[in-house]
Amino acid sequence: MSRIGRKPIELPRGVEVKIDGATVSVKGPKGELKRTFDSRLEIAREDGHLVVKRASDERQIRALHGLTRALIANMVTGVSAGFTRQLEIGAESVGYRAEMAGQKLVLYLGYSHPIEMTPPDGIAFAADPKTRTITVSGVDKELVGEMAARIRRQRPPEPYKGKGIRYAGESIKLKPGKAGKTGKGGK
Repeated sequence: MSRIGRKPIELPRGVEVKIDGATVSVKGPKGELKRTFDSRLEIAREDGHLVVKRASDERQIRALHGLTRALIANMVTGVSAGFTRQLEIGAESVGYRAEMAGQKLVLYLGYSHPIEMTPPDGIAFAADPKTRTITVSGVDKELVGEMAARIRRQRPPEPYKGKGIRYAGESIKLKPGKAGKTGKGGK
């Protein structure tokens, strides 16, 4: 049996869960999420916890068991605490910056034009020009991660100097430059 799938999901205070067949809607202080799951899995409430059960040990159902439990747990965490993802503009990225224009995030990344990014519903951007960080926050973990990846994709860190946008805490393995440039190689 799936170790993740059989773990009960604890419901924090202020979180309401409505189960309608295979559709689960979760409402909390940060927002509301709704998702439809595979109908071969049973989602039930027991003793203040949510439990995901499966009817058979078929391979595909076993795979969906843990996935469904993890998705529901992320929904509960999202509406109660929310998710954030931080990105950094490296110190070696001279001239690169990010700023807010209302709700939009404006990126200046060495191109001939600034890049404006509008957040979808449920996502909020924050940019701190002093620490050169960008914060993406929201209730949907999948959407927060996707928006952070889209921002990073605008100028990913390059492997020689490390210029670009990276996730907070991400380390970039730098490649050595050409031997001829340092004066140590050659004849």
